[in-house]
Amino acid sequence: MTTQRPGSTYGQTRPRTVTVDGARLACWESGPPDAEPVLLLHGYPADHRSWRHQVPPLSARYRVITPDLLGWGASDRPLHLSFDYDTEVARLGRLLDALELDSVNLAGHDYGGFLALGFTENHPGRVRRLALLNSRAHATFTRRWYAVFSLLGLLGRNPLLRRPALHLPYVALHRRSFAPLVRAGHLDAHLLDGYVDWMATPEGRRWLLHYFGDYRTPARPELRRRLRDIICPTAVVWGRADPYLSPAIAAELAGTVPRAELTMLDDAGHWVMDERPAAVTRALGRLLERTTASG
Repeated sequence: MTTQRPGSTYGQTRPRTVTVDGARLACWESGPPDAEPVLLLHGYPADHRSWRHQVPPLSARYRVITPDLLGWGASDRPLHLSFDYDTEVARLGRLLDALELDSVNLAGHDYGGFLALGFTENHPGRVRRLALLNSRAHATFTRRWYAVFSLLGLLGRNPLLRRPALHLPYVALHRRSFAPLVRAGHLDAHLLDGYVDWMATPEGRRWLLHYFGDYRTPARPELRRRLRDIICPTAVVWGRADPYLSPAIAAELAGTVPRAELTMLDDAGHWVMDERPAAVTRALGRLLERTTASG
């Protein structure tokens, strides 16, 4: 059993550990254990605490589960496992199996949304409702960040480059990207420490490069082709001022997924759950009230 981490106090939060692909994956649950389940997937490079504003109100009615995906937060960082997209999407199904859940309401931010979209397309019967928040989804990043993430992938895949890449200042680089959020008071120093300080260790840097070695930056046309096949109620929630991901992605999702509703937040960027917590919670609440195909 995992111990509860600072910043994880959502009232009656229940920390637990499940085993997925032989590795330890940390989860936190809130709300009535027998209520309708809501699974919230964090993005890169955060952990379950990125949903800290949404969990308390949602857990008044729902069983809310916030995992740390393998490699992130308090979960294991196994170097022997693959982290390519198809494996990660399939791994999400094995997480549901470990939680003994046939189906869930699924919300994902950033990388979590990328996985959630693929899982919904591959396993429509296991997703009751879907929310995608500032995610690359079927597309990819703005030009600058496409170059950055492509370079990280090259460093992770090339044995000659990987060794010197182990000495890059990953913590400082990530802290710089979070600096506007900290200055605005949306993210405190302790939480940021939890997001990035593990990258200061040799083991953490090795896993990060292992992860990026399996990561691919180009758009995913196979995901785009199947957007019209998504039949569950869907919410697309987006901060328009996102420097990483264009609002055009949100517009295409909302215009193509048949039952999608768009919430565009003009005064927010990438970290919408931190920047506009109440608006995000309301959008998720509206989604959860919508009728599914099964009633």
